[in-house]
Amino acid sequence: MNKPRETSILQGSRIKLTQISRKNGLFDVGVSVMVKTLTAQEAIGEPGRRDFPIIMGKERVIEAQVLTAKAHVFTDSPGEFVGNLREIIDLPLTSNRERAIYIATLNAVLKHLNLTDKTLHCKDDDPERCAKEIASHLLQRWGKAKVGLIGLNPAIAEMLVNTFGEANVKITDLNKQNINSSKYGVEIWDGSEMTEKLIKQSDVIVITGTTFVNGTFDRIMNCIQNNRKGYLTYGVTGAGICSLMGLNRICPYGRND
Repeated sequence: MNKPRETSILQGSRIKLTQISRKNGLFDVGVSVMVKTLTAQEAIGEPGRRDFPIIMGKERVIEAQVLTAKAHVFTDSPGEFVGNLREIIDLPLTSNRERAIYIATLNAVLKHLNLTDKTLHCKDDDPERCAKEIASHLLQRWGKAKVGLIGLNPAIAEMLVNTFGEANVKITDLNKQNINSSKYGVEIWDGSEMTEKLIKQSDVIVITGTTFVNGTFDRIMNCIQNNRKGYLTYGVTGAGICSLMGLNRICPYGRND
């Protein structure tokens, strides 16, 4: 089986990260990078609801530290790495594990240089507050729109249904345990097959930053652009890539320390 190709969004970010690192004297000097897997409590605290993927063990959060800056990334393939920035930039990026380590490090580098922010996951009651703010933002900007959610975040899904109505919300996910189930009155479609249909039937698309890690973002964005749809990526995972590549991002309660 052929290895998956590196996605163009990551190629673009790698070129820019290389330039930024060289300009700031980071590329050619040893930079200590530690990526460690966090427990659910370390990453998200004690939210009231218990159905977030990280709490249920479907995803983990890894943390990268570059000098004094830290950053988080969600992934289903956590891994640890100790080395320097040159080694991170040279990773093949053909697996979820490699992409997660690269993106977490990218986020930490840009946070160190004040080129991005909100790189640490929110905690406790903030995920619920985040969902309300995202739904409110969509309503203010797009009105009573048809909304597509790519990547099942239970708090966001529930708030979208409460705000726009179950008939106006479509959801795709890659977790086989979620596919074909019903959440808040909405059937969860298979993200590997139904994402194009979701985009075509929606006015605005809300995209999990995990799509950068699992290599599906480019296909999603190409479809969004071809169909001239609005979009927002959400969460801490996409902090650095969105800042570097000029992508729309919303992360109301992401932390900086």
